[in-house]
Amino acid sequence: MALFGEAETHRNTEREAGRIPWTFTRQNWDSQAYVPSLSRLPPPLFVFHSGRRLLTEPEIQTAVSEFLLLGLSEKPENHTPLFGLFLSMYLVTMLGNLLIILAVSSDSHLHMPMYFFFSNLFLVDAFFSSTTVPKMLANLWSQSRATPFAGCLAQMHAFHLFGTMDSFLLAVMAIDQFVPIVCPLRCSVIMSPRICGLLVGGPWLITNLQSLVHTCLMAQLTFCAGSEIPHFFCDLMPLLKLSCSDTHTSELAIFVFSLLMGISPLSCNPLSYTCICRAVFKIPSAQGKWKAFSTCGSHLTVVSLFYGTIFAMYSQPASLTSSQRDRKAALRKLLSRPTPFQP
Repeated sequence: MALFGEAETHRNTEREAGRIPWTFTRQNWDSQAYVPSLSRLPPPLFVFHSGRRLLTEPEIQTAVSEFLLLGLSEKPENHTPLFGLFLSMYLVTMLGNLLIILAVSSDSHLHMPMYFFFSNLFLVDAFFSSTTVPKMLANLWSQSRATPFAGCLAQMHAFHLFGTMDSFLLAVMAIDQFVPIVCPLRCSVIMSPRICGLLVGGPWLITNLQSLVHTCLMAQLTFCAGSEIPHFFCDLMPLLKLSCSDTHTSELAIFVFSLLMGISPLSCNPLSYTCICRAVFKIPSAQGKWKAFSTCGSHLTVVSLFYGTIFAMYSQPASLTSSQRDRKAALRKLLSRPTPFQP
């Protein structure tokens, strides 16, 4: 009994000290007096099998709480000119987009499908510019490159949401160009306010779903390959390169969504204009042909700028690194946004 009392005293002392508790049982006193509580034991780092030490737990990794955006230029003397350039462009873009949206909403003569889609395009353009430019301007002005992890995910979500929405709106506007020329007598029925609302609301839902999938997959990754992003905003591929987790699921999602979200809107433009050309060539007078083609000028300009920039992304010289190509392509896409003077 004295031995039992000493063991009980030792167990209470260990528990009060916060160490691993020991479970004492009378039944197995002769075989084992102390059995460690497995629920409190830390998981083993190594196990020994056949004389070899096998790693059973990954090394301790430091979670990245923020990223450092390297920006367009790492030279401090270039920050002031870049700040002035992008600030002036951003203000002109936002002012022009705002004026167009107010003009369309306030003038009843402009309550037509074409101007409805154009106002949505300029609204998306304003949101897209506000996703990247203000943060870039803040980094250039304050010389601070730090971006919290949550803010980086939010910027990535918004960038892909509004960027993909642009392509869908251009496809919807191609349909709007197609209907009045090919089906002029049924135009008011086909492009009713309800149909126009569905043509805009559907892409908003689809692009939100796509961006949400990318953001959720990115939030589950572990980043341990450094925190410097060679870009001026948070994007999918630069973040994946910093991850030390398995990125196959994210890469598969990028591939699938790129096919679905890229091919389906892109195919609407050549199909629509093929049908438009066939219908226009049937018009006997040259004046009628010119009038029909003139209505498509503004849309063709925006489509050329948008997809021309994307095609230029894949024609970069091989001497450039992937980060340099990504930055130049993103900057070209940012600078080739539809201007508010095109409608």
